[in-house]
Amino acid sequence: MDPFIITLVVICGLALLGLPIGLSMISGSVVYMAMRGQDMGLVAERLLNSMFTGYVILAVPLFILAAELMNVGSMTDRLLRFCNALVGRFKGGLAYVNVVQSIIFSGMSGSAFADAAGSGRVISNMMTRNGRYSRSFAGALTASSAVIGPIVPPSIPMVLYALISNASIGYLFLAGILPGLLMGLMLMIVVFFTARRHNFPVEEPVPLRELPGVTARALPALMMPVVLLGGIYSGAMTPTEAAAVAAAYALLVSALLYRSVSLRQLYHSLVGGARSSVAIGMLIAGALVFNYVVTAENIPETLRIALAGYDLTPLQFLLLVNAVLLLLGCLLEGTAIILVIVPVFIPTANALGVDLVHFGVVVVVNVMIGLITPPYGLLIFIMQSITKAPLGALIRDLIPFIVSLLVALAILTLFPDLVLWLPRRFGYTG
Repeated sequence: MDPFIITLVVICGLALLGLPIGLSMISGSVVYMAMRGQDMGLVAERLLNSMFTGYVILAVPLFILAAELMNVGSMTDRLLRFCNALVGRFKGGLAYVNVVQSIIFSGMSGSAFADAAGSGRVISNMMTRNGRYSRSFAGALTASSAVIGPIVPPSIPMVLYALISNASIGYLFLAGILPGLLMGLMLMIVVFFTARRHNFPVEEPVPLRELPGVTARALPALMMPVVLLGGIYSGAMTPTEAAAVAAAYALLVSALLYRSVSLRQLYHSLVGGARSSVAIGMLIAGALVFNYVVTAENIPETLRIALAGYDLTPLQFLLLVNAVLLLLGCLLEGTAIILVIVPVFIPTANALGVDLVHFGVVVVVNVMIGLITPPYGLLIFIMQSITKAPLGALIRDLIPFIVSLLVALAILTLFPDLVLWLPRRFGYTG
């Protein structure tokens, strides 16, 4: 039997038996090299060359730590009060607050899971208190708004995409701003019509005289995206250095300015960040080794030649990639899709003249929608655990939000200039 087929069987079999997918990919790759008679030291060499010289990978644990520190401090509470002062006065006010806080929080964490488990947990509990909103609606909206997290910079998935595509992280971050705002707008449109159909409550408006005070208390937290992006685009920091600054800023604001982080909470943040970083690091390691196998089998070039035979236009190629990634998003974890599946498409994207920054944003939006797509959408299960909503009702309430995000994806696919407008203002020539 073909060694590559056996490798895939080994990876899938070990994953189904419960072995982490990163270890499964490493094990399958070792089997491949043994069958090909190659030196097993290639596995270690591949890991050393890729992991320990991949400076950009350091940004991942640092952004994770920044998100952990924000969730244990009072930054989240102050941001929620600020968002409530802005949009809580409208019908279905807390639902709008949910979306706005995700947009703001996404400018700090870069992680959908951090958004859902941190500020998302707080706002969903506020929504369901006293039965003002159903648990299923609160969970569905929180899960949907959390997917904006990795679109608006900083973005851990975009860092991973930059790792496998060599696209500029800085321009990828800029390219995510308008798509993130578009996704937030699409979710708010759904909220607007749902609020009128179900007569959602209106929150007590915050008096205008209190707005400056609410803003001032939230200002240090609101400044974090400014410090982060300003440092990158001024040339003062690389994205990896900016991730370190983000973690340090979150710690200083929470511990010294807000005085809301104890030593015990700091310890738990470090432990939680380390666990998440190890899980992602193992997945990256497995993907890098397996990508060697994929390259050795010449699969990217084979796929490029096969697709070239169909004479696809760039738009047709993007639509095909959308269909494949949305389907895989129902079954696979997003990081695995970016690290294992997407590299196969990059040579074809290059050959067709598809801009890799635009392609990266489209890929990440696809992967994020996969987080709320049954049956394997991880955010579905996270919010079901938080809200205790019946799974069927939660999925039913998710459908309008999924449709709205698919509309946003279609717009981003059809109009690449919308994605690339902001990077071009900062000197991008793509």
